[in-house]
Amino acid sequence: MPKQAWKPAETPENINCSLTKSQPTQKQTVWTDCVSHKNNENLQRYTKNFEIYKNRNKTLTFPCYDEKNAFMEVGSMFRILVVEDDKELNYTVCSFLNQSGYEAEGCLNANNAYNTMYNNTFDLIISDIMMPEIDGFEFAKTVRGLDENIPILFMTARDDFAAKQKGYRVGIDDYMVKPIDLDELFLRIGALLRRAKIASSHRLEIGGLVLDADERSAMVGGEEISLTVREFNILYKLLSYPKKTFTRTQLMDEFWDADSNTTPRAVDVYMTKLRDKFSECDDFEIVTVHGLGYKAVTK
Repeated sequence: MPKQAWKPAETPENINCSLTKSQPTQKQTVWTDCVSHKNNENLQRYTKNFEIYKNRNKTLTFPCYDEKNAFMEVGSMFRILVVEDDKELNYTVCSFLNQSGYEAEGCLNANNAYNTMYNNTFDLIISDIMMPEIDGFEFAKTVRGLDENIPILFMTARDDFAAKQKGYRVGIDDYMVKPIDLDELFLRIGALLRRAKIASSHRLEIGGLVLDADERSAMVGGEEISLTVREFNILYKLLSYPKKTFTRTQLMDEFWDADSNTTPRAVDVYMTKLRDKFSECDDFEIVTVHGLGYKAVTK
């Protein structure tokens, strides 16, 4: 997203309830005026089926997707922004998506979403329509004007044809009416990612370099380069968005555990390792952006 489009707020009111398969705990809680879910016992367990939100007298439940290893692996590379002013529903959807293998972040209104998008890259957006100040129509129109390809899904209580028509005209890709069936949401997200050719891009080819996200393998000129999981994920992230600068903090938040005592300078160590391992690869380089972080530049 172009930086001139908006300015980030000092304290965005976001919800980040990321979970991982190996450690089902919350990365961080950065929203300030909501009830903290950091110690929510439901999220400390992987149960087969549990209630976490009731909407319009319909209980929303979701199964543990830990047993669906394929979905966990496929979704792990994709980031989803959830823009919904209902705090509990926002948290529910984020939690479900994180347990389904995606990395979801929630915002309670469009302005906070703009702030978050200023500093982060997302692969798909889920948005409500009826929100304070800036409604979903205006938000989707703004996003579509800046990014022609990112999938946008409306999740709303409005079931009238006029709302659907206006949504599709401003550029959304799909429309779901509340109450939401979370399993259906999961299927729709997968379809949207496939249509956007994101899900099929798990294999990056840059000159003689081939990165395969499913196999976690890196090949240069037909020869495999041995990488740790973290090294591979960092490199794949950088090369998925060439010329985009990622700050050390952004990379730490995504690839290190929240309770890690490691400082952002650990990112420098990994960049040095990656540069050494790919020193004979002329197809890209990892560039230091002084005072900010790193970016990958293809040649």
